[in-house]
Amino acid sequence: MEYATANHMGNNHHPRKTAAKKTSQRIGLVLPMDATPKGRKRNQQGQAEMRTDPYAANDFLRTSFLPKLKENKEIQHPNKNEKTERDFYQSLSQLAEHFCIEPIPTRSYSFPYNVCLSLWDTQRKLKEKCKHWDDLRLVQDGKKTYLTSEERYRTGATLYYVPVAPLYRIIKDPQRKETGHLLLSVCSYLYHIADIPYFRQEDSYLYWQYVMLREWVEMDEESDSTETYLKELHQSEWIGGRMEQKVSNRNNLTFFKERINGFKSRDEYDRQCCQLAKDTLSLYMHYPNEKIFRNAASGDTGQNEDDYYSEMIGMEKYISFVGESKGWLYENLTENVNNDFNELGELQEPVVTKRFNGKAVTGNLDFENSLFEIIEDLCYLLNNYKRAAQ
Repeated sequence: MEYATANHMGNNHHPRKTAAKKTSQRIGLVLPMDATPKGRKRNQQGQAEMRTDPYAANDFLRTSFLPKLKENKEIQHPNKNEKTERDFYQSLSQLAEHFCIEPIPTRSYSFPYNVCLSLWDTQRKLKEKCKHWDDLRLVQDGKKTYLTSEERYRTGATLYYVPVAPLYRIIKDPQRKETGHLLLSVCSYLYHIADIPYFRQEDSYLYWQYVMLREWVEMDEESDSTETYLKELHQSEWIGGRMEQKVSNRNNLTFFKERINGFKSRDEYDRQCCQLAKDTLSLYMHYPNEKIFRNAASGDTGQNEDDYYSEMIGMEKYISFVGESKGWLYENLTENVNNDFNELGELQEPVVTKRFNGKAVTGNLDFENSLFEIIEDLCYLLNNYKRAAQ
């Protein structure tokens, strides 16, 4: 949705006291030709008319070109030819059944070209068939050769920061109180079940970002804006503490279904909030214990003290509750985060690796698909809150 996708990581310079510019989205490049083609002068006498056979073009379209063989050390070993080939086709059969694809016949080709051709065809079909497919590999595990397929949920370098200040204002609005309770139940699910970090918790990444901003304001030379900055910080901390008391109340989950059943929409905003609550409750019922970090690429959330500032941008750094989503404080917060991310490397994302070695294949990204959509919708609704008409 609009809110989440508008906050991208990277490409910022050192933090400034003034409001930071928003990070622009990456734009595709169009490479121009080296030189502008010049038109040829026409021969006044013309040229002798020559025509190709009318069926030549059709013959070209009917011709298929097979991929070029790339050397693969794993399948080039002469002593492994027969077993490697047998293991490969057994693994390919299991993969094809799992993803419901039809491999092209390649057994008539000699080894190792038949394997390379199958890999090329399978990659092409998985890319078309599987939404989050990312990689296909032929691996050697002891004496057995088999295929592995990797699926990755691409977060698009987006900051999934859920603001609690708008929720505080919705709950305080007499005309939106019931709407606020619905969204409060959604946030309680994200807090307790999905395990999204909260910015007022000392073990969270954003907590220390707020601390650094406060220290920076207090140590900087006092100006006309200093009082305003400190006020924003104090308000964010106060609202953050107050809303954590509400969000952490498990009664929001206990009465989740009752709130939905008793809710009456008065406008389109209410209707969207109610639909979001229904989607969240459905996800909660289907995955009562799943957390957002369940398929984190490194196998953990990166919250151990020893590797907290590792080269990987952990998921807990770009997914979190936050105080406000506008104003000086938020702009400087996101600028500091972007500067921090520029110093790091790989982005941690949900990843599922499937091994087709004859054993049962498990794992999927269905939970992540729904959860990230819920977070995006929640951010959009909170940032587009308007008081109901009296």
